[in-house]
Amino acid sequence: MNQSKFFVLFVLFAIATKGYCQYTDVINSNRPGVSRSAYSVGTNVAQIELGVYSVDEKRTPAITYEASGFGIDFATRFGLLFEELELNIEGTYQNDIKKIVSSTTQDDKRANFKFLAIGAKYLIFDPYKNPEHTKPNLYSWKANQGFKWKSLIPAVSVYVGANYDTKDNPYTAAAIEGFSPKVMIATQNNFSGGWVFVLNLIKDRIGTNQSDFQYILTLTHALNPKWVVFAETQGIYSDFYADNLFRFGGAHLWGKDFQLDTALTFNAKDTPSVLNITFGASYRFDFHKDKLNKNDSFK
Repeated sequence: MNQSKFFVLFVLFAIATKGYCQYTDVINSNRPGVSRSAYSVGTNVAQIELGVYSVDEKRTPAITYEASGFGIDFATRFGLLFEELELNIEGTYQNDIKKIVSSTTQDDKRANFKFLAIGAKYLIFDPYKNPEHTKPNLYSWKANQGFKWKSLIPAVSVYVGANYDTKDNPYTAAAIEGFSPKVMIATQNNFSGGWVFVLNLIKDRIGTNQSDFQYILTLTHALNPKWVVFAETQGIYSDFYADNLFRFGGAHLWGKDFQLDTALTFNAKDTPSVLNITFGASYRFDFHKDKLNKNDSFK
């Protein structure tokens, strides 16, 4: 083994032995997809994630309508008390005009939150906390680049929160008002070669006329330290609304605390058809300080 490969493996080993801290040196955003990572932002970190998207919906069978406008999706994430704990507030606000075409054309101006939720996420299992799981092979460069069966074991977190819906919201089912529970399981696999797979299983607005189940599958690939691409599918199932959405896009790391992103969302049906283009950004306020081990000392 030449000296350069040995040096890289040594650095990988050093990182792996400290990889159980959820805080990372660069921003770790949930954007540009809509799935949630299993990991928190880290203690004493506040993070803002914001996106603006276009609205283009058309429904052709039976009642024909078109909706056009814009929306804003946002999330604020806080790491408090424990590395495993994250508090967050997130939502989507939409403003559009719905045109119903029948014998006459009627324009319906709509504006409200499609969803607004507050909750807490806690990491209950982290396979990467054990250094043996991620320890590189110091004698084989090829072994470190190959597939590892242990990477099939995901990190797992649970989320508990509450939605808030206002009365007469045009984007929700009738008679929904006030708070309703929301729960989620989020898993994450970190594979070699810069691949990350995230799975979310969500039960939303529990006990209401719009109690739905959602799944989100997101596959992300880091092309290099600055550029990331992703593909995502989201399934939504309820008596009020059902859909299968697909997203593709990418993100650019502008600085260690700032990320820009874009994505395209569409579906494969016409009840209604969906086409959204999103541009977003994430910024981190980093006040994190590593905790000292017993053997550490101030210099």
